[in-house]
Amino acid sequence: MGSAIGIIANPVSARDIRRVIANATALQITDRANIVLRVLSCVKACGVDHVYMMPENGGIRHHVRRGIDRAENQGLKHFPKIEYLDYKISGTVEDTLKAARLMKEKGVSAIVVLGGDGTHRAVVTACGDVPIAGISTGTNNAFPEHREPTITGLAVGLAVTGKVPPKEAFLPNKKIVVRVNDQEEIALVDVAVVTERYIGARALWRTETFRELFVTFADPEVIGMSAIAGLLTPVTRLDGGGLHVRLAPEDEANIVLDTPIAPGYMRGIGIRDYTPMKPNVKYRPSITDGSIALDGERELSFTRDDDVTIELVPNAFRTVNVSGCMQYASRHGLMRLKTKINA
Repeated sequence: MGSAIGIIANPVSARDIRRVIANATALQITDRANIVLRVLSCVKACGVDHVYMMPENGGIRHHVRRGIDRAENQGLKHFPKIEYLDYKISGTVEDTLKAARLMKEKGVSAIVVLGGDGTHRAVVTACGDVPIAGISTGTNNAFPEHREPTITGLAVGLAVTGKVPPKEAFLPNKKIVVRVNDQEEIALVDVAVVTERYIGARALWRTETFRELFVTFADPEVIGMSAIAGLLTPVTRLDGGGLHVRLAPEDEANIVLDTPIAPGYMRGIGIRDYTPMKPNVKYRPSITDGSIALDGERELSFTRDDDVTIELVPNAFRTVNVSGCMQYASRHGLMRLKTKINA
């Protein structure tokens, strides 16, 4: 069998409380299926002949099948063979974790992920050294870069078939490891420490509770918690360290930032100070009781009796370098079907 990839498409991303309080719309199932079809067509054009997909009951599978059948009825062979993983669907994040683990076991060369930051975090937790390529379909999408899925699919196809050398095709990424006693979780973009003890509605939106922020990169062009850091000072994905921001109520703040923490949802954020976050150094929260959000969703609570550490880990996982792949393809004429002139 030739090159194989995995596709994990979350049918229920972008349905948290931020969709109610912010001016945002949820991506429909048909839209997600169309994204999958675009990716499938592009990887097939590059030589990928087998794709494993995460099973789901949201309807993506049905619409993908209709699209493939429509093409085949017209005599078109635009798509690779699709094989759905075989396990009982739970409708929880466990489906994503199980799919990533199984795809790794089956030896896929890359995993394309459709979802928000939480979906991507779950895939990275379980995929090991398998590179991922992210496509935004969630509420807050700081981790997956925003671009047309057609280009992402092309880059993945070029990377996994070896048309682009690995040095150009893949990039290392940072993550943050949070430990509360013996429990360990990760974040791909940001870790926020808030004063609320109870997790409740998991998505962060009450800015008055924010006290501390740790980020792997700080991009002023994204939304969410990482936007706070990005509007203070940019830190790229390839920089060795991250950023540590201490927050405060506005009346105690040294800086107040007007920040997009959700789609169309601007709030003033009080900043006490900010410093570089060094890799492989264990940081501890400045408050004794509260909860911790990973990539915008509260996952852990802690009290003064808990041992809590927050650590930036470099070279933690790999992504497909979409921009690098497409630049290489252009420089080396990889997409030229016919050339009669010297260029």
